[in-house]
Amino acid sequence: MPHFTQFDIDNMQHLYKINLINSCSGYKSANLIGTKSAQGISNVAVFSSVTHIGSSPALLGFFLRPTTVIRNTYENIKETGYFTINHIHESILIDAHHTSAKYDKSISEFDVTSLEEAYKDGYSVPFVKDAPIQMAMKYVEEYAIKANNTILLIGEIKDLYIADNLLEEDGFVNLSKANVATINGLDGYSIPSLKTRLEYQRPKAL
Repeated sequence: MPHFTQFDIDNMQHLYKINLINSCSGYKSANLIGTKSAQGISNVAVFSSVTHIGSSPALLGFFLRPTTVIRNTYENIKETGYFTINHIHESILIDAHHTSAKYDKSISEFDVTSLEEAYKDGYSVPFVKDAPIQMAMKYVEEYAIKANNTILLIGEIKDLYIADNLLEEDGFVNLSKANVATINGLDGYSIPSLKTRLEYQRPKAL
């Protein structure tokens, strides 16, 4: 049997608590969100909170920290109404993580990393070139989380671009074929592999 450590959440060192609480919830999605300001400055930033909201309509959401300081991604989305979501894969981990650095709004992260912006089908917001999954998103609505002053922002998938070799016949997207990353905590990156798929479960006959 493993030994368990009990934590007093209210009484621990600040940075230790941040690392602990960010990692104890489990593996999270690893995505780059691309935006562009009204002045035409592109922005790309790493997010680990993108989550499925619903399939019809096709909605995804992600959480933003309090806007008491500059949040370029949020400001750009509110200005233009559009953004992109791009999956982080193994070969871009270092540059993708660097987009968490807080640059001035006048500086594009594409200019300080080897990440390349790409444009598709008339969208003015940048996609991340060579990302195996790229999504064009339209802002729908947002919800203020009063408990910690964060924001849940919800967008609709308007166009979806997936590398052909990832698609299974039933529509399942096999992320492991593209070495898509996942995030543990704030800075721990893993490359998961698909172990198995299980059938839709129904109650057993009793």
